[in-house]
Amino acid sequence: MLSRPKGSLSRILLVACAVGLGSSSLYGQSSPTPAPAAPISKIDVFLGYSYLAPHGTVNTPLPDGTVSPNTYSSIDYGTADSVSYFFNKYVGGQFEVGIHPDGNNDGASSYSAGIVARYPTDEGVTPFGHALVGGVRLGGPNYGGIYHNYTWGPAITVGGGLDYGLPYFDHHLAIRLFQADYEYWHASFGPQPTTGGRANLNNARLSAGIVLKFGSIIPPPPVTYSCSVNPSSVFPGDPITVTGSALNLNPKKPATYTWSGTGVKITGDSTTGNIDTTGLSAGNYTVTGHVSEGQKPGEFADCTANFTVKPYEPPTVSCSVNPTMLKPGDSATVTATGVSPQNRPLTYSFTSSAGSISGSGNTATLTTTGAPAGTITITGNVSDDKGQTASCTATVSIAAPPPPPAAKTSTLCTISFGRDAKRPARVDNEAKACLDQVALSAQQTPDATVAVVGEAGPQPEPKKGKHAKMPENLAAQRAVNTKDYLVKEKGIDASRISVRTGTQSIDEVENYLIPAGATFDSDVPGTTAVDESTVKAQTRVPLGAKPVHHKKKAAAAPAQ
Repeated sequence: MLSRPKGSLSRILLVACAVGLGSSSLYGQSSPTPAPAAPISKIDVFLGYSYLAPHGTVNTPLPDGTVSPNTYSSIDYGTADSVSYFFNKYVGGQFEVGIHPDGNNDGASSYSAGIVARYPTDEGVTPFGHALVGGVRLGGPNYGGIYHNYTWGPAITVGGGLDYGLPYFDHHLAIRLFQADYEYWHASFGPQPTTGGRANLNNARLSAGIVLKFGSIIPPPPVTYSCSVNPSSVFPGDPITVTGSALNLNPKKPATYTWSGTGVKITGDSTTGNIDTTGLSAGNYTVTGHVSEGQKPGEFADCTANFTVKPYEPPTVSCSVNPTMLKPGDSATVTATGVSPQNRPLTYSFTSSAGSISGSGNTATLTTTGAPAGTITITGNVSDDKGQTASCTATVSIAAPPPPPAAKTSTLCTISFGRDAKRPARVDNEAKACLDQVALSAQQTPDATVAVVGEAGPQPEPKKGKHAKMPENLAAQRAVNTKDYLVKEKGIDASRISVRTGTQSIDEVENYLIPAGATFDSDVPGTTAVDESTVKAQTRVPLGAKPVHHKKKAAAAPAQ
């Protein structure tokens, strides 16, 4: 029977594609995500279907002395099974059995061993290759009802394939998408006629199936242990809890826990321990935890954690005052709020930079009587029963007293001049009471000055033949006469008296007291200063008295 190697190889590739696509489809339907990384197995067992395409003949001697070339045909069914033991992640040894039962040929069974190499990937795909040597039990081709007896011969196998890991059974299952091998077989059937001859076969073999994975090349991760304390900073006597966390423990083995520390008392035999800090001095301390599930390396681990014992802390205090703005003589309430980190009893006291302060507990009253305007600083002090202290400050502002009102010119009394038509500028006796008051005011305020303002109304023309003569500036004359009275009769310094005229049409003199700082022209606008060098004071003649006239002496008669 003629063989067709190319056709056989095509059928092999079609079968491989079908198996691979079917496996991929199966996995894709069961999980929408890529296959997770499979464990790196130590032993792989392959159970698969095998298709064999031999290429070769047996030259069988015939009784007539001729030789008949008998050709091997393909065997469409068979098994290829192997066991691989890996020394590390990549290389191992393999034993393989290939069984192809009787078909058109008498069949073949091969047994080989050799080296296998693989390259596992994180995607679960593992390409591999192997090289094997061994033996084959081979039968001869069937022709005309004549069979060659089975005989043994050497076998060589070289090939490779591709495995695809599945997530089932904890990643201990894979599909061999294909295994393609080249095999060389040699067998000798002997010199006997019709059933003898030699076979030298070059075979193409394609296999697919399942792979069972056992063991692991990578040992389990070692036990790790970490621990922490809470709180990590305490005062003497405060409790602390230490907690350990172990990873990679074997759940099938019991774990034991212990705690220790230099100078530290710890109780507990589990993942949690209790630290007693009573009597510990201030400083840093370390505790050690130990977990063990065996004595082998990787089955136990230690951890450490640190904590600090702090010395007693001083208190803290803050001050406040209400209100913060005061008028002179007002009071304010001062409050000091102290805190002891260890809740120690606290004592308070207060001082101030001005005024007086008194109180009890954490409040006091500030009295500002007699304190100058400005800022007063208040200090609050607190101390605990351990002698540790703290202080705080607060400020209060004392407002300056309002400035005194601006000095203003004040109006004194007014004297009238309308009673003496003959002497309309004369200061009469009735004016004395008013001018006495003006003089007294000037004497009581020696830094003040006096202003006299003369006024004049319309005056009648003097009768013909009369001696009375009207002053040119009656208002100025009246003011000058009034000043003259105050200077001569009341002793007021002339420099303290200013003489002015007003614009009112009345026969009066108005008297004003001008305190220091006051401005007369602003307070009493519309007056005019009198030039006293042009207006002389008139001698005050008592009412009813006649003026003294001085006659000129007659010239002496000429001598007779």
